[in-house]
Amino acid sequence: MQVSSLNEVKIYSLSAGRSLPEWLSDRKKRALQKKDVDIRRRIELIQDFEMPTVSTKIKVSRDGQYIMAVGTYKPRIRCFDTYQLSQKFERCLDSEVVTFEILSDDYSKIVFLQCGRFVEFHSQHGHYYKTRIPKFGRDFSYHYPSCDLYFVGASSEVYRLNLEQGRFLNSLQTDASESNACDINPVHFLFAMGTAEGKVECWDPRTRNRVGLLDCALSSVTADTEIEGLPSVSALKFDGALNMAVGTSTGQVLLYDLRSSNPLIVKDHHYGLPIKSIQFQHQLDLIISADSRIIKMWNKDTGKIFTSMEPEYSINDVCLYPNSGMLMTANEAPKMNIYYIPVLGPAPKWCSFLDNLTEELEENPESTVYDDYKFVTRQDLENLGLAHLIGSSLLRAYMHGFFMDIRLYHKAKMMANPFAYEEYRREKIRQKIEETRAQRVQLKKLPKVNKELALKLIEEEGEEQQVTRKRKQKNLPSLLKDDRFKVMFENPDFQVDEQSEEFRLLNPLVSKISEKRKRKLKLLEELEEQEQEEEEEPEGKASDAESSESSDDDKGWVEEVRKQRKLLRQEEKVKRQERFKEDQQTSLKPQFFEIKEGEEFRSFKDSAKKQKLMKKTLGDRLKLEEKLGTLNVSDTTVGSKQATFKLKKSEQQKKQQEAEKQHRQERKTLRRPASHLKSKRGRGRLFH
Repeated sequence: MQVSSLNEVKIYSLSAGRSLPEWLSDRKKRALQKKDVDIRRRIELIQDFEMPTVSTKIKVSRDGQYIMAVGTYKPRIRCFDTYQLSQKFERCLDSEVVTFEILSDDYSKIVFLQCGRFVEFHSQHGHYYKTRIPKFGRDFSYHYPSCDLYFVGASSEVYRLNLEQGRFLNSLQTDASESNACDINPVHFLFAMGTAEGKVECWDPRTRNRVGLLDCALSSVTADTEIEGLPSVSALKFDGALNMAVGTSTGQVLLYDLRSSNPLIVKDHHYGLPIKSIQFQHQLDLIISADSRIIKMWNKDTGKIFTSMEPEYSINDVCLYPNSGMLMTANEAPKMNIYYIPVLGPAPKWCSFLDNLTEELEENPESTVYDDYKFVTRQDLENLGLAHLIGSSLLRAYMHGFFMDIRLYHKAKMMANPFAYEEYRREKIRQKIEETRAQRVQLKKLPKVNKELALKLIEEEGEEQQVTRKRKQKNLPSLLKDDRFKVMFENPDFQVDEQSEEFRLLNPLVSKISEKRKRKLKLLEELEEQEQEEEEEPEGKASDAESSESSDDDKGWVEEVRKQRKLLRQEEKVKRQERFKEDQQTSLKPQFFEIKEGEEFRSFKDSAKKQKLMKKTLGDRLKLEEKLGTLNVSDTTVGSKQATFKLKKSEQQKKQQEAEKQHRQERKTLRRPASHLKSKRGRGRLFH
């Protein structure tokens, strides 16, 4: 038996544990129970409470004695007798069962709606009669006053079969293309059907007229839900005379009062799966809704979650045993789950021992193996003086530490620290004192740097919290607790200068507010000093002792701005006068400047010309350079302009070029006489 807890609601799974194959002999089963502890400790509430492969629907008879379930494969029905805690009978069918209904108090009258358009009737001895409906059926309901069966399915008509006369009656013509679910109110017998278009049509069986229409698809779309596609009705259930719950294919459950077209509560499962079953629990005013993944129990007045369960396999149907805390599910697995929730109610009479069993489990919680051992690290062993036990049988190595007996650990700790009890006692006394101090007036501890700014932020946070409480919004994070702005209240370099010009102009009303804040800050500092001197903080003094003064913001803002500007002008005037006096008192001395190597000093006019040139625009500078010949502008074939710059040569480059030019001329003059002699010699030889 597995125990789980959610929202402090304990859920006992009675079908948990390993199951034995059917083909095993009794001798082998007894041998396995002796060997395997899990098989020996399991609770088999009802013997062989399972199906060969899958169970699709599960119901309880009105007298509470019989539990019936249908499943595959092969298609069959199994009836379990709760008084005998075993299977009563099993019957195989020709086709799979879509849904079934128990008409009698026991198992003597059962109607099956099968997937091949067949409607099959069973009596106490077995198969009784079989007929067909024109279209494939998806759900049906039984109207007790007239003995009529209402079938809905893949058609716009609702087929009526009278069991007293044994014939079909005139169908109800609806506006829907298809219908998925239907139900009849047990008080005033109003017939309701859920359509594929997401609407619920209500019909009066006495007049065979439609008396109401609900648009559930439009009502299921809220600000908190995300819906893909058109939500159709997948489940329908009445509760009393006025309440009705509707489940949609997109995972919403809508609770209606029949006197209103708007839902009272819209509960979203947040899985986007069709709702398969809806049950009402009247003792705690709960609604139990289930899709293929989760079973949710929530309050029908507030919508608050009570608890939830997520089985291992997909859910096909949920059945709540009447007037008890037992819940049964049909799953996509051979074994059908049984859950016992003591909060919902007592155990049924046929398994009343469950109450005693769960009470014993709650009084004596089962201790695990690890409760007798203590996990310690190597550093803990050194602190206790037990490092020499490493490698012995007293320590079991595990991951980054060791397991040791809890008794040995307590003895070693008492020897290593004999005053541990005294420290524990002091800590408990300190906690009690802090609890009593929390009920008194608490002082707000301010940081060392930017105390006024911190006080301002605390006041603004208090106002914002009041606004968010009224609007039910989430509180924004505090700047004082944010690590990104921690340095601003610790480092004195970030101290706000209130005498600066920017601060005074941006905060025109800072003078009045700062005076209030300074008085408040002074009061807090005095209270902190008193707290440091005395052990108990003074009572009867509130931190907000000043009375709130009403200020005219518009007039005060303008006057304060003017006042601050006048003060700034006066301060600037005083500063100018002080500078002028300092200039008169200072004596000017000549300054000498050193010229870099390779440069010649011409005059101060060149630097003035350069400054004037730098002040001109780029176009004026380009025109000037074009006149001087250092810039050449020409048009390109593309149509744009091309500029070529010529750098000015320095004095060293000019001297170097003149020296090279002079050197070339000297070489030319040296070469001329030799060439002249050669020409003369050639002429002489020629004439000779």
